Amino acid sequence: MGRKTFYFFGDLAKPQACAGLFERTITEFGGLDILVNNAGVIRRAPAAEYPMEFWDELIAVDLTAAFRLSQLAGRHMLRRGTGGKIVNIASLLSFQGGILVPAYAAAKGGLAQLTKALANEWASKGINVNAIAPGYMATENTLALRNDPERSRQLLERIPAARWGEPKDVAGAALFLCSSASDYVHGHVLAVDGGWLAR
Repeated sequence: MGRKTFYFFGDLAKPQACAGLFERTITEFGGLDILVNNAGVIRRAPAAEYPMEFWDELIAVDLTAAFRLSQLAGRHMLRRGTGGKIVNIASLLSFQGGILVPAYAAAKGGLAQLTKALANEWASKGINVNAIAPGYMATENTLALRNDPERSRQLLERIPAARWGEPKDVAGAALFLCSSASDYVHGHVLAVDGGWLAR
């Protein structure tokens, strides 16, 4: 198709990784039009026993890295003056507290608010900052839930679509938010949840 693609690896739990990934991207492509902050981890444990290393890792990857990459992309887009798109992958737990995932809920709640804060500053500059809040998706992050027959049944009973989401269910929302079709959408957290929040 005549497209140029590259793959870079970085551990976003480490502060220096974001700058390295950004610099390599600019070097290879000469610019940046779209940033999707999709990196994320989850660790489950009761809040009273939640290890601080879990907390630190979750906040670093799920929130701080998203801010740092958005900051780097935003600076570049502002300097270039031609706008751009930033999409954060939030979660249903941007709206709810969850169970056994205090750091994840805190990070994803923070990411939803960060989305709005950046949109408030950059919308007038032609930079769209929005987020997608996936519902219960059939991914490695939900393997423990899907393998627990009782918990899986409880979740499916609450989802009006009556099924686990697939990663492809998020693709249309991402395409919309990364395209010119969303040029007047700023600071929105779009739930792709099979109707979970409506129930």
